[in-house]
Formats: sequence, C-alpha cells, structure tokens
Amino acid sequence: MHDPAHPETFHGNFKEYITGFLLSLLLTFTAYFLVVEKLLVGWKLYSALALLGGIQAVVQLFLFLHLGKDVKPQWKLLIFCFMLMVLSIIVAGSLWIMYSLNERMMPAM
Repeated sequence: MHDPAHPETFHGNFKEYITGFLLSLLLTFTAYFLVVEKLLVGWKLYSALALLGGIQAVVQLFLFLHLGKDVKPQWKLLIFCFMLMVLSIIVAGSLWIMYSLNERMMPAM
C-alpha cells in the first residue's frame, strides 16, 4: 500500500507480510528443531543458529521494516549501518570484558 498523501512512505502489502511471517516461523522452528533434536553440536550448532538468526534479521528488515523501499532510502541505510556498527562495538566490548573478567577472577587450576 502506497500512501499518496505521503509519497516518501511505503507500507507494504498483505503478500509481503504473509511471506515474512511464514519465513520467520520456518527459520524459528528450524533453529528450535536443531537444538531440541541435537542434530548439530558444538561450533556447528552455534554457526547454524547464527546463520539462521542473520537470515531472519534480513527477512524482517526487508519484509516487515521495508528497508530500501522508500523514495530516498540512503538516509535509512546510513542510519542502519551506524546502528550495526554501534551494536557490534557494544557486543564485542561486552564479550571482551566478560572474557577478561573470567581470566582475572577464576583461580588457576
């Protein structure tokens, strides 16, 4: 649905929402099934879950949030890239701090 009063907005259509919903369900149940049935273990499981999570993020960005479908999507894409950069700094910094604290606080065995 395109709002003629506001040409810079795009609200999607029913087909996109149903497709996004079904893909999200499929990806979520796939991740659940991999964990519950123990089909993968260790780093293979973590890699598969990270891949499924990344695919689901892309599905939701394009089918629900309509990234790139506006008349001028450059600003939204720039803001999104900045948000990804800040998020990755926060996650990497948190993991670094937790690893460092684990090394410093745990007694040597």
